[in-house]
Amino acid sequence: MNNILTLNNIIFSYEVDQPEVKNAVEDVSFTVTEGEWIAIVGHNGSGKSTIARIINGLLFPQSGDVTVFGKLMNEDNLWSIRTELGMVFQNPDNQFVGATVQDDVAFALENNGVPYEDMVARVHQSLAQVKMEQFLNHEPQHLSGGQKQRVAIAGALALRPKLLILDEATSMLDPQGRQEVLDIVRKLRDDTGLTVLSITHDLEEAILADRILFMNQGRKFAEGQPSEIFALGDELVELGLDLPFSMKMAKMLQEKGIQLDGTHMSDEELVENLWISNFKK
Repeated sequence: MNNILTLNNIIFSYEVDQPEVKNAVEDVSFTVTEGEWIAIVGHNGSGKSTIARIINGLLFPQSGDVTVFGKLMNEDNLWSIRTELGMVFQNPDNQFVGATVQDDVAFALENNGVPYEDMVARVHQSLAQVKMEQFLNHEPQHLSGGQKQRVAIAGALALRPKLLILDEATSMLDPQGRQEVLDIVRKLRDDTGLTVLSITHDLEEAILADRILFMNQGRKFAEGQPSEIFALGDELVELGLDLPFSMKMAKMLQEKGIQLDGTHMSDEELVENLWISNFKK
């Protein structure tokens, strides 16, 4: 598999002239390979959003380097690298610039000089990918939160990125909107092999990833598959993260003496394991 992204010994401080102030990111290294879904999780102030800004070139580290698509990121190639990145941010309302949904999706394509006929085709294709093609001429402000974020994802997909970055993209949505967005991203990843990097504090979202990086106080505290990270259990809670509902419920059931075997990271797994362990004959 090709390496899409590599961070090598990254150090970043917002207070360079104050060495006594702790670095926002301290000696962080990791690699994302083509087709992976990686989740970077951590409490507020853990360094995960700073890492997102470094990956997108909004910040440059004081030490270490970032390699994207085989290119060592610098000020000379930053803009060409960004054309291959898709970014979806926290607040969908802050991302809209067009009067209609199709105008908004086309905005970045126009700025990149995409020919009109190709641009129209990309707008329709990307909106179809997120199941929003019937909203072409709708005004964005009249959409639900989940629909707005799906349009934001369509705008990123229209650029045909090699890497889609979700920076707390579901944190302001209600449960239904959040599920809509995650279902769309999961289907896109499964259907197209899109590489996804999600920055989140929500472990329910992180469950979907192939691999999780757990940040704490600017450092990479742990890295592994979701089952390996969630095995930390109460340690995650102590460091400011909330366990998924299914894991909290499983713990309560076990404390009441109810037997549970296997994993229970999702509601479906919990129900199945509860049935197999206690009721199936």
